[in-house]
Amino acid sequence: MYEMAERFPHSIFDEKAGPFVSLYQPTQKAGPEKQQNVIIFRKLVKEAAQVLEHQFPEVDREKLLEPVYALEQDRAFWRSVDEGLAVFAAENRCVVYRLSRPVRETVVTEHRPYISPLIRVFQSADYYQLLGLNMHTFSLFEGNRYGFREVAIPAEVERTKEEVLGERSTESHIDKGSVSGSGGSRGAYFGKGDKQDEIDKDTEKFFRFVDRYVTEQHSKKTQLPLILAAVKEHHGHFRKISSNPYLMEAGVKCAFDALDAQEMTTRVWEIIEPLYLEKTKTLVGTFERARANGGGSAHLEEIAIAAVENRLVHLMIEDDRVVPGTVDAATGEVLGSSGEADGRKDILGDLAELAFKRSVPLVVLPKERMPVDTGAAAVFR
Repeated sequence: MYEMAERFPHSIFDEKAGPFVSLYQPTQKAGPEKQQNVIIFRKLVKEAAQVLEHQFPEVDREKLLEPVYALEQDRAFWRSVDEGLAVFAAENRCVVYRLSRPVRETVVTEHRPYISPLIRVFQSADYYQLLGLNMHTFSLFEGNRYGFREVAIPAEVERTKEEVLGERSTESHIDKGSVSGSGGSRGAYFGKGDKQDEIDKDTEKFFRFVDRYVTEQHSKKTQLPLILAAVKEHHGHFRKISSNPYLMEAGVKCAFDALDAQEMTTRVWEIIEPLYLEKTKTLVGTFERARANGGGSAHLEEIAIAAVENRLVHLMIEDDRVVPGTVDAATGEVLGSSGEADGRKDILGDLAELAFKRSVPLVVLPKERMPVDTGAAAVFR
């Protein structure tokens, strides 16, 4: 009925036929407030149905919302929520994102999906991937300073050494050999050193498979820094065979399932924070030099025009800030609003979406890291 999404963007955003229902909700992971998650979701779905009836009377809203209703009834899903939720429903499709950070409660029903909050979540500069590895299996996680979640790996992908090697495993062939003596042939076990050598060879084959899979199917697509979490002796072995350009030199040197989520988040952030600070310092420096030479600006009107004219080279957006108003995607005209922002009439959100759709490098930074107080800073070509 609905599918869980790990990557952004998703192919549903390429759909041409509307309407789209876009629903965002902050969720509680624990405590008595967790019981309110479904209640709030039900309220948002009801609001979406009412808007559909009013704005799109020709659409079979019950059919469009059928997978959303199914999500509402899925008890297993609501037991595993994170900090936020994003749901996108269109004809015959429904995609759900679990988010590792809160989002503003919003319902939008229009001819196109409302994705600017999702852009801001996934373009945050502090994202990383974490590879949990031992000699028998692996898991992949993705997160930021606030926490992480496991990345779903397709069922057809081998996850264990036994699945990867199968009949190629040498371990199964080294338990004993045959020697001859006066009493005839008899079984004899190989020496411990020989057996360990073969086990090491199989582990190396498995590590090479993991490295190749993570590099090709994840790292090259996300371009996120990758941190290895494994016992100390596996770090040297894995790094020796790895060809992943995003694998960081520093890692977490303990079994990936030996720490709870908070402890692991703290350990990983100690590794990521220096990289994050250096990255933001470089971005800000590039902007300041461009602005000094007339090639950069913090004025929202100038940034909007440059976006429409495809002159943006880089854009920084302040995280969790809303500037009431809209940007005309055809002309770049900025229309302000004196009323309270409703979560979607947001100039910064429109700028982020314009940049994203034009494949302009976009980074979301917290207020204390932004070089300006307007909410956006851009470098022009």
